[in-house]
Amino acid sequence: MTSIHFPDGFLWGTATAAYQIEGAWDEDGKGESIWDRLCHTPGMIADGSTGDVACDHYHRWPEDVASMAAMGVKAYRFSIAWPRIFPTGGVQVEPRGVDFYRRLIAALREQDIQPVVTLYHWDLPQALQDRGGWINRDTALRFAEYADFAFRTFGNDVPLWVTHNEPLIAAFFGYGNGTNAPGLRRSRDVLTVGHHLLLSHGLAVQAFRAARLRSATPGAPDPRIGIVLMIWPHHPASRHPRDVAAAQRSDGAMNRLFLEPLFHGRYPDDMLRHFRRRLMVPRVAPGDMEIIAAPIDFLGVNTYTRLIQRADPRDLFVGARQVDPRGPTTAMGWEIYPSCIYEALMKARAYTDLPLYITESGAAFEERIDPDGGIADADRIAYLRDHIAQCRRAIQDGVDLRGYFVWSLLDNFEWNHGFSQRFGLIFTDYGTLKRTWKRSAYWYRDVIAENGV
Repeated sequence: MTSIHFPDGFLWGTATAAYQIEGAWDEDGKGESIWDRLCHTPGMIADGSTGDVACDHYHRWPEDVASMAAMGVKAYRFSIAWPRIFPTGGVQVEPRGVDFYRRLIAALREQDIQPVVTLYHWDLPQALQDRGGWINRDTALRFAEYADFAFRTFGNDVPLWVTHNEPLIAAFFGYGNGTNAPGLRRSRDVLTVGHHLLLSHGLAVQAFRAARLRSATPGAPDPRIGIVLMIWPHHPASRHPRDVAAAQRSDGAMNRLFLEPLFHGRYPDDMLRHFRRRLMVPRVAPGDMEIIAAPIDFLGVNTYTRLIQRADPRDLFVGARQVDPRGPTTAMGWEIYPSCIYEALMKARAYTDLPLYITESGAAFEERIDPDGGIADADRIAYLRDHIAQCRRAIQDGVDLRGYFVWSLLDNFEWNHGFSQRFGLIFTDYGTLKRTWKRSAYWYRDVIAENGV
């Protein structure tokens, strides 16, 4: 087996999202989010669970920071819960929420762990949803105000800022098929939702530039800002022209519909024509595309597998359906396809030469605690090893890849799957909330120490 090493300064990290780990859903003045509302709606979560407690990170964060420090993690990507700071979406600030994130950021910096902060990981304040949510253009303006507050409150202590995590999911799964919060099926509004998410990103970038942040560490680069996109390779199920076209449309909806506005200032013509035939048209105002395409400093890439597509006119959105995987799968049913990393990075590189980060990569597997108290998750170790190797391959082929973030630090609330899927390096006992390092956590500690595999 060959040993591979990474450039000096490569950022090894882990990642989480606020709703999935924090709990304390109604404590210290926090407002209700759209995920709070969805989880309290019977039948919406596979196992009937909620994120009310989740991993109780809101109270146990010192233990989790200590675990990261012991693991040698260089960076921690987490999200701020918008309604924890602005319970009704804006104007009224909740100081206890602000203090929670201020203490977390300070503790990370004390351990030389770089905070990487995501402003929006899908938990919109329910008060804004009651006024239309992301269908309402005003929500983009409220997001810009929230972002501006965050930059001016925490900004100098945060090296990397992310505006949005996977706007595709928020739009198509939240407002299209209704599986994610807010649980709506408003297909004609999906492109408008996506547009308002991108518009809010651009407005937040403007606020970031206006804040003129400076690094709190002498000699370190000033804080930078970017966005995280879900970029998965799309392959046709056969060479038949219909399947090839279906894969192209699927790639267009997931990948190009967000990459092209951000880096080319326009939506893909073929996708606009396709969606127009389905009466799905984004509501774009003059000047919007220039705002969306405001220069950013980096791009985050979340990728887990590939999608193999076959033409299916019954599909509402892209006229395609995913066929069965062609290899071993994770507990999520996702094909284990390490080249997804390389292909996703090459896709991103075709649009920009900005620094790239793999901001999420990981897998869920069936697990149990062994009699000796350990968790020998060999499947996860193999998954991470092979995917990290693809990162090195991309670097060798000229990609400016700066870091790799494992999803996830902890087993946690996996959205509409509830607690049925375990992605963590650290096992969470949901009854006692005890944390137990899996073998993959020790393995990842060695990867970080050696800067390679």
